[in-house]
Amino acid sequence: MYPAGGISASIYANRLRAEGMGSNEQAVPYFNQDYEALKQECVESGCLFEDPSFPAEPPSLGFKELAPYSAKTRDVEWMRPTELTGDPQFIVGGATRTDICQGALGDCWLLAAIGSLTLNEKLLHRVVPHGQSFQDDYAGIFHFQFWQFGEWVDVVIDDRLPVKDGELMFVHSAEGNEFWSALLEKAYAKLNGSYEALSGGSTTEGFEDFTGGVSEMYELRSAPRDLYRIISKALERGSLLGCSIDVSAGNLAHPLLFDSYSSAVIMFVISMQITSAFDMEAVTFKKLVKGHAYSVTGLKEVDFRGNMERLIRVRNPWGQVEWTGAWSDNSSEWDEIDPSEREDLHLQMEDGEFWMSFNEFKRQFSRLEICNLTADALSDDSMNHWNTMKFYGTWRRGSTAGGCRNHPNTFWINPQYKITLLEEDDDPEDDEVACSFLVALMQKDRRKYRRQGGDMHTIGFAIYEVRTEMDTQGCQNVHLKKNFFLSNSSCARSETFINLREVSTRLRLPPGEYLIVPSTFEPHKEADFVLRVFTEKQSETDIDESFKSMFAQLAGDDMEISIRELRTILNRPLCDCVTLLKMSAFTISDKDLKTDGFSVESCRTMVNLMDKDGSARLGLVEFQILWNKIRNWLVIIKIIITLLRIGRIITIPKKVYAGFKLNNRLNQILVARYAENELIDFDNFICCLVKLEAMFRYFKQFDQDGSGVAEMTITEVSSVLERNSHHILISCLP
Repeated sequence: MYPAGGISASIYANRLRAEGMGSNEQAVPYFNQDYEALKQECVESGCLFEDPSFPAEPPSLGFKELAPYSAKTRDVEWMRPTELTGDPQFIVGGATRTDICQGALGDCWLLAAIGSLTLNEKLLHRVVPHGQSFQDDYAGIFHFQFWQFGEWVDVVIDDRLPVKDGELMFVHSAEGNEFWSALLEKAYAKLNGSYEALSGGSTTEGFEDFTGGVSEMYELRSAPRDLYRIISKALERGSLLGCSIDVSAGNLAHPLLFDSYSSAVIMFVISMQITSAFDMEAVTFKKLVKGHAYSVTGLKEVDFRGNMERLIRVRNPWGQVEWTGAWSDNSSEWDEIDPSEREDLHLQMEDGEFWMSFNEFKRQFSRLEICNLTADALSDDSMNHWNTMKFYGTWRRGSTAGGCRNHPNTFWINPQYKITLLEEDDDPEDDEVACSFLVALMQKDRRKYRRQGGDMHTIGFAIYEVRTEMDTQGCQNVHLKKNFFLSNSSCARSETFINLREVSTRLRLPPGEYLIVPSTFEPHKEADFVLRVFTEKQSETDIDESFKSMFAQLAGDDMEISIRELRTILNRPLCDCVTLLKMSAFTISDKDLKTDGFSVESCRTMVNLMDKDGSARLGLVEFQILWNKIRNWLVIIKIIITLLRIGRIITIPKKVYAGFKLNNRLNQILVARYAENELIDFDNFICCLVKLEAMFRYFKQFDQDGSGVAEMTITEVSSVLERNSHHILISCLP
């Protein structure tokens, strides 16, 4: 794929990636095989293509049960579709789920993922390129594209397929003369070293290789409190969502879908029918099917009996067998909501699709799986999407394979990657000042090592807060030493170390700089990996050059902004400040904002909010975070000013504090301290918000269970006051 050669090869690969190589539009030729050039060569010579890199020979089948000379591979022939039927077709009438029938290989996890592609034509043709057939310029050569560990690769194959007793051994179509799915399976087998390497796996592995997305799974019995928000944001981003119900022992509805290694979670299953009493045993009293995969297609809140009821829309890919409980198609609950809203919700449904209450959904279903798509996979540019960072690394015995935190003497030698979270979430229902992000660690090429007896390592990661005294400001290549990890605990980590290709965890942390340390569970395990970080808001890589240049001019030689320097900056004419912040979307004049300028005290408060090390100075990242906060606060004050201008309110409401929920007592104290002549001027408004944010942040640190009560010992109080500049906390307390 890229030339070998250690560091020079890595630099060369990074340069190609920067130029777009590895994107779906510029997929990397696998084994350097150029499809167009090879096809043209075959057409001109009149010879059908024979692939030397994945030959039609026994080793391509497998190494154990499908090893050469084994019972299962005896009498196997390799035949082209043109030899199997008189009218071979690549795709007939569009790709459908019935084109995918499982053969004598335990790769149902892969087939379920392939089946999902047929439901999204755009995604399908990223994997199965247009323009392939057995008629026009047929040369026995085909190609497919897969996402592999951070980049797209183009895999070329010949069309010789393994046949036994006159039938295809593996995937085949119900029609018998349609071959796109069989050829796709062969290309994926080539990518992984053999057909047998595909036996056993997780459907999410296929989803990721077909979309470049990242998957996460939730056990609904122990779902996070913000699951509704997570699903809502996933739907906004066009993610693929699925759910399933566990099958009890001895009651497996569709054994075809599972093998000894398969995940019991399959997002979109191959179309099947309930054909026997055995199948019916897996259908619940209210017509939900166990061991079956459903897709989640929507969320809605409706006014029901004076309360807001959260509903979720679920689809059975069969197009039939629907939920018959509350909020099902003909249930009485619909009679008690607004008729226009009821009609609108019903019009949006398709056959097999139904609504149910969100709480009932969590009780009835066992598991939710989300495949988050990257921006390039989304068909609608207006959709929200994750911002993505990618890091490539290796674990090597004796140098970078330190094992997990249980091995303190070697843990520090693992690769380390610094990320910066700049903007907190803007969810109005969430009081916590935190940034949502998702970390996904994937080990590379492990299926290929099955032939040598290898398999997946047990992997995970830990995250540490980085403070500026460690001299990492603006430096991406950080490597902290053993003493740091001996004296500092992680602030977050993967939920578990597990022997899957990928482990992913959704996390929330305050804005700041963090270090991710990926590792195998045991030291001395060798592998290559790719680490992906998906953030909801912008990250350090999004700081544009003009802002960096502005910071350099303001900060001076030490590249840090002190309290007095911040005051000088903020007390420039406000129009200049707005220009610096690129706030050209609206104009705020000095006449609008009543302010005598920011005091030293106000600037000290702002610096202390952002300052993690007590240096009373702001680096680039800290300054960027503060600018973003001031920008958001300017928007709030602009809304208030607009309301004043049109006469909707006669004074600035005292309870408008950027989403903070205050009781009357605290509200009265803030008004007494910050209001002048019934108004809060701009600098006091900013200072008030800063202190409120600090107060809420510190409280959250000691309210781990979300009960609304924080208990602190005198030692903990002293520690908070010492670290976080006591005047902020004290001035916020009632």
